[in-house]
Amino acid sequence: MASRTALKQLLNRRAVATWTPVRSAGFSTMAKVLHQHQPPRTPNTSQDPSGTQSTQTHFGFQNIPEDMKETLVRQVFANVATKYDIMNDVMSGGIHRLWKDHFIRTLAPTSGTKLLDVAGGTGDIAMRFLDYCKETHGDNTAQVTVFDINPNMLEVGKERFSKTPYHNTSQVSFMEGNAEKLEHIPDNSMDAYTIAFGIRNVTHIDRVLKEAYRILKPGGRFMCLEFSKVENPLISKVYDVFSFEVIPTMGHIIANDRDSYQYLVESIRKFPPQKEFAKMIKDAGFTIMGQGYEDLTFGVAAIHSGFKL
Repeated sequence: MASRTALKQLLNRRAVATWTPVRSAGFSTMAKVLHQHQPPRTPNTSQDPSGTQSTQTHFGFQNIPEDMKETLVRQVFANVATKYDIMNDVMSGGIHRLWKDHFIRTLAPTSGTKLLDVAGGTGDIAMRFLDYCKETHGDNTAQVTVFDINPNMLEVGKERFSKTPYHNTSQVSFMEGNAEKLEHIPDNSMDAYTIAFGIRNVTHIDRVLKEAYRILKPGGRFMCLEFSKVENPLISKVYDVFSFEVIPTMGHIIANDRDSYQYLVESIRKFPPQKEFAKMIKDAGFTIMGQGYEDLTFGVAAIHSGFKL
């Protein structure tokens, strides 16, 4: 597993020349990613020392060159892979398990459904999907491809499935790749596409959505489960304290990694709010029903859905 020291060094090498840091009086974290709640920023451009223009994006609350984000996100998930599901319990107070159960019930897959589960490395959604098909329909023909950019996360998923009846069957397969370019997934080949707690970490959300639309069959369904925006001011205040004070501390205690979990909570705040993301799904070509999303636990998370019609 790649080291957190390597991530810090990677960040620091280009910090002075190319980064535009957000400044705050908070504690020091990964590359001095700062304890501050900032609204999402539109990516801009800056000039690197060679004189070329570098498109900027966000990595937590830091502005970074766009071409660095994939590497940095890979490093974060390499750091957290073995403790990822445990830390999901911490980040959601264990409620993520109920959210995921509801997510699969909402998808309501039928017998023989072919699912692409993106950013699904640990196999949490894939396992629920196959269990649902088996328990609800008595079906053993449903298939899921677990797709993730990070090999460490995929190894966790493979280990999980090795202890189940699905191991060494055609019902589950694993594929490493970038959600922005599903080059090995044919057009119109999947019945459903799911992505849970992953889309906020990509560099270009619009490209991910377009690829999801491309690979789905007509009538196929896109579903996304993601942390979201809490509108109630009182609950939002409590949630902020929990996010920025408790979660990084628990990351340090449980996974010996405060920095990666600081990034993860900051990435939630940079993700588009529910209505804006629903519009992005619609703009990618999907048909949405009603408002296009369902808030969970006061909006701490939300399920988004769209159909390729």
